Amino acid sequence: MRRVTFSRNFTLSLSRTCQCYCKYCAFATHRAHLYSPPEVERLLDDAARRGAKELLVLTGEKPEVNAEVAARLASYGHDDFVSYVAWACERALERGMLPHTNVGVCTREELARLRQVTASQGLMLESTNPDLVVHQGSPTKHPAARLETIRMAGELRIPFTSGILVGIGESPDERIDALRALADVHAEHGHLQEVILQNFVPHPRYYGAEPAQIAEEAQREEAASGRLGRLRADGASHGEPAPLPAWAQPISLDDMRLLVRESRRLMPDVGVQIPPNLSDWWLPLVEEGATDLGGLSANGDHISPEHPFPSVHRMRKQLQPRGYALTERLCVYPQYLDPSWMEQGVLDLVKLKFWSFIPRRGSGRREERPIRGDLVPGAVARARDGVALSEEELTALFAETRPEAIEDMRQAADELRAELAGDTVTFVVNRNINVSNVCTVGCAFCGFGQGRRSPDAYEHSEIDFRGRVREAVEFGATEICMQSGIHPDWTIADYEGWLRVAKDEAPEIHLHAYSPMEVDAMAGDLPLSEVFERLVAAGLGSTPGTAAEVLHDGVRERISPNKLPVGRWVEVIEACHAAGVRSTVTVMFGHIEEPWELAEHMRVVRELQERTGGFTEFVPLSFIPFHTLLGRTHGIEPISREDNLKHTAAFRLALGKTIPSLQASWVKMGLDAATESLRWGVNDLGGTLMEESISRMAGSEHGVRLDPEDLIGAAWRAGRPAAERDTLYGIRRRYELPVAA
Repeated sequence: MRRVTFSRNFTLSLSRTCQCYCKYCAFATHRAHLYSPPEVERLLDDAARRGAKELLVLTGEKPEVNAEVAARLASYGHDDFVSYVAWACERALERGMLPHTNVGVCTREELARLRQVTASQGLMLESTNPDLVVHQGSPTKHPAARLETIRMAGELRIPFTSGILVGIGESPDERIDALRALADVHAEHGHLQEVILQNFVPHPRYYGAEPAQIAEEAQREEAASGRLGRLRADGASHGEPAPLPAWAQPISLDDMRLLVRESRRLMPDVGVQIPPNLSDWWLPLVEEGATDLGGLSANGDHISPEHPFPSVHRMRKQLQPRGYALTERLCVYPQYLDPSWMEQGVLDLVKLKFWSFIPRRGSGRREERPIRGDLVPGAVARARDGVALSEEELTALFAETRPEAIEDMRQAADELRAELAGDTVTFVVNRNINVSNVCTVGCAFCGFGQGRRSPDAYEHSEIDFRGRVREAVEFGATEICMQSGIHPDWTIADYEGWLRVAKDEAPEIHLHAYSPMEVDAMAGDLPLSEVFERLVAAGLGSTPGTAAEVLHDGVRERISPNKLPVGRWVEVIEACHAAGVRSTVTVMFGHIEEPWELAEHMRVVRELQERTGGFTEFVPLSFIPFHTLLGRTHGIEPISREDNLKHTAAFRLALGKTIPSLQASWVKMGLDAATESLRWGVNDLGGTLMEESISRMAGSEHGVRLDPEDLIGAAWRAGRPAAERDTLYGIRRRYELPVAA
């Protein structure tokens, strides 16, 4: 799975007055154009209402060369245009938007002034050919002047966007020269976050019309019709495109593919942006290696106003089957969300409103808490002996980053595993059957649940269900794991019915079914003791301890406000265990939870196990963000392999000796990482699954089924014997390590 990003922005064309005379530009005017402060405030209020995260401030170059613009600026209390831009950026920050400015060639002082109130800035290099016909009469379009601005931005540590304009008279070699020039300046300062590869499209002249209004109308039409339309200069839709000027040349998909490849070669750490509204080839270019679709402005493209942006929904639908996840980003890329790259006042807004976009290295916390790393050595030793750790100690383990301390955690977790579970690596031959994905809950972390009218919604018929049960038996499964969405029409009778059908088809199969969320939904006003009595009578063998996510109500309210609260989850599990039904228990980590919230989760789990003894295993589930609302809109990156393993060891230490079995989810972390986790406290590799839908629909790339031989081989690669178990950890057959030849 690969992410493709975009920014949800709003464009403010603060002034279109420009000192340049570029022949391709329909945005600039040489008459006086400048929004007044009340107009700016009104537009910013509109942007905030539309939920824009980024304000793109787009302007002509040096509009104050126009005497009337200069006079208006003075009347607004500003000595120059950059001062007015900075004022507009301050107003955007007050409304919770991050400004990105594109105001043309600047002095060092102007860049520094804007740095105080922007998250990022930009300037297109366009070309390194100083003699292009299209730039005649435009002194600030000289490549040397533009490269100097880009270089100064790097010296000032400003996260920056640049790019080239393709098809304006330059040669193919000159396009590569321009990319090479950008690569050279980036090599000096590391400040280029993305390079835009923009193909020239001819525009009609607007004859006094306002491009912002044309863009707004075009974008509104696109949103209403779901298809790209073109607008003539008079605003009528579907006009003929303007002819290609004599100085321009047609650009092919192969031309653009070459530029994507060269960008990736020259600047492998820099994003490659393709404007999706200027051609139909954005998707092939993503497949070629492009990483970003730019700012999809809510009020249209003011430079190419007759070309509205395609809808996010439509692009996501086109990307998803090809293995790409379309995800929001901020105007400033994650690696620059740091005090060394941003003014503290701007970074404070990110922390307040967009904290989840900050990489999980400490600066993105919703609140700063002192974490006592000095507690870790003692905590590791105490946990190794099975002692329950304090909240402070658990928090320190989950927050640990020092390699030597993490190695101590690994060794202690591995020793605890050996004491409690021995060296044998277990697995179960099972099948997942998700009877329906229709769900009313709407969890932000879930890609599985669908509304009843969704085209992706399904509900198996009894015939389909029986067929899946038979296939599981033929495969050798001893367990069927059954979970579904929270279906609005199902009652407890429906849940009983699916159990009875499964038992009728396969009387010996163990039914591991129904999360605490499903049990809560089916119970209604019934006592939980009666619910479990009925389910057991219908064939229930055990329950999955899912719907746990993080057992901290603050986290649950943020990621799924409709989910059952912690107290009810505990109540359901206690009733389950009281009925003599065993369960697993899970945690979902690597999203927006904090170390101290994971500490609370482990406290709840451990104390519950000490009361009931009903948990068979603990299953850490790392969050898969790709096709989930939480991942798409919060900028959350998949947890790294290293951090995943660190957390695995911390979970084993937090449990002490209360739950002997710790399982690795190969679906979430991949079989290679799951194999490595056998050195980090894990003794069980879970099930063969056959049909895994929940992780797959969230964007997991690690498959939906393994054969027993795959899991046996993983254990052997770790130097450990393997054994097939049943759901309750009875050993069915053993696979000793092969004798070396």
